[in-house]
Amino acid sequence: MRQAEILVLSTQITESVPAIPGLAALILLLPLNALLRRWGRFRPLARGEMIVIFLFVCVSSAVMGVGVTQFLFALLTTPFYFKEDGIPNSRPYLPRWLAPHDPEVLRQLYERAPDGQVPWRVWIPPGLVWLAFFLTLWIALYCLMALFYRAWAEDERLAFPLVALPLELTGGDNGQGRFFRSPLMWAGFSAAACYNLINIAHAFNPAFFSFGKSFPIDEFFAAPPWDAIKPLVFHLRPELIGLGYLVSTEISLTVWVSYAVLKLSSVYAAGRGVTSGLMPYEKEQGIGAYLTLAVLLLWLSRRHLRNAWRGKANPSGEPSGGLEDGKVARRMIGGLLAGFAALWAFLVLAGMAGWVALLYLALVFAVALVYGRLRAETGVPLIWLFPFYMQKNALLYLFGSQPFLASGKATLPVWALFTFLARGYFPALTGYQVEAMEITRRLRLSAPRVALALVLAVGVGVAVGWFNHLTPYYQYGAQQLRGGIWGSWIAGPEYAAAAKYTVTPQRPDPPRIGAMFAGGCIVFLLWLCRLRFAGFAFHPLGYAMTCSYGSLIWSSFFIVWLLKSLALRWGGRQFYRASVPFFLGLALGHFATAGIFWGLIGAWSGDAVQGYPVFFG
Repeated sequence: MRQAEILVLSTQITESVPAIPGLAALILLLPLNALLRRWGRFRPLARGEMIVIFLFVCVSSAVMGVGVTQFLFALLTTPFYFKEDGIPNSRPYLPRWLAPHDPEVLRQLYERAPDGQVPWRVWIPPGLVWLAFFLTLWIALYCLMALFYRAWAEDERLAFPLVALPLELTGGDNGQGRFFRSPLMWAGFSAAACYNLINIAHAFNPAFFSFGKSFPIDEFFAAPPWDAIKPLVFHLRPELIGLGYLVSTEISLTVWVSYAVLKLSSVYAAGRGVTSGLMPYEKEQGIGAYLTLAVLLLWLSRRHLRNAWRGKANPSGEPSGGLEDGKVARRMIGGLLAGFAALWAFLVLAGMAGWVALLYLALVFAVALVYGRLRAETGVPLIWLFPFYMQKNALLYLFGSQPFLASGKATLPVWALFTFLARGYFPALTGYQVEAMEITRRLRLSAPRVALALVLAVGVGVAVGWFNHLTPYYQYGAQQLRGGIWGSWIAGPEYAAAAKYTVTPQRPDPPRIGAMFAGGCIVFLLWLCRLRFAGFAFHPLGYAMTCSYGSLIWSSFFIVWLLKSLALRWGGRQFYRASVPFFLGLALGHFATAGIFWGLIGAWSGDAVQGYPVFFG
């Protein structure tokens, strides 16, 4: 990971879902376990133990990845190294217990230390503080997911599609089961492997044929107002097609239809004279959709939440991820409230106004809740599938900058530091939490032990991530690395904006406020239609997903909608179930070839991999 993501930036394997290091660990364990079983001198790992190792590596590697640790380093160091656009103005307001202030220490981080050694005495104290912050945030989010998991698993019987891959990989008495003996699985694996190997051959020899990764189709729309449809790109994503095949046709239909409607609304706006590039404010609609969904999820789970508050036991009596005991459920509420309060106090001690910290954390938790639901119901393998940045920007659009500036000089600079909660993907790790709960229920594992393993995974991820980033930064200089520090292009404008608002305040933005309101209304209407009309074809989650990252997912979901609809129509459910191994093999083949195989090659030959850069976010 250090070589691939930090030194040469060949691929960002930590942002795949499931995380490629976790899959690699699981694939390594399978033959190792077979050897242990044949040798007989040591007890082979049980299925549940292998799954917990898989979850541990997925969570810890995601924490080390670009959307968490590397982004945090960009935010911690930018004000002390870059000098343009008023960025240094934020220095006095960032507490020393959160970020080193020694300019020479930070200059060496970007330009290389003379001896190549990390000044650990400077970095360990803030590292311990951030470790405590991430552990608290993880535990609070885990408690939140645990409270809703009961309703999702018992009342709604959600599918949790992404648990299928690790369970199939480890299924059966011999640790493999029928999955590895399925010709369809190997056909899908081979299709993905051939696709990637041909692209890899092209990377080494450009004269060789290449399938490519995406195809722009907007050149057919050159004349106004149709040129407002740009950009329109058809992305080939084998993992989205493979795991997306498990998503319901209602959601896949909603995704590509919603994207088409959003693009046509851009054309309509251009025809009415609206500046190209502004409409239809997808991300703003996305945050409105997410917040409305959060309120609906609270309402739909009110019975379970009320029972948890009263300490009542699970009425069904079925195992539910360790929450069948009413006392445990009540502890989850206590953990959520205590964790939220501790995080709020952390932000306030850092210098943020109390009311700003409260609103900001509320939006972060609301988005995390909906993303957890999205993973539980749809299983879409994309860590960035939420309206990133909007948890912060929505408040600026709604109130303008003046109320935040008036609440204290430190509020905006400290808020810039905590941008990683909105623009990074740590809150989206709730997906791994709900999937771990579902695996715990299906395999009847010990819920407290699995939860403890995941807490340890976060701690290991922060600690190893601290080492993995600081070591190459001081050895080579962050500015000398191919990708620099991921997120620097976000951190700079964030601190520059905090300085700019003191001179030129940002006013509330009515068009974007209207877009947020429209997104919430559309989600509510779709929910009402599904409630009132049996067989209603469109799903509110699909619309929210499209507003979040529709440009990347619409083409894959169009393909899976078409294929799954044909499979169900002409072959029925039995044919659909029989075809699932092919698509799981397609996803596994892409992860193995483009992630593990090409990632390892690219990590040690960065120049070659630039001809076929593969990213999973």
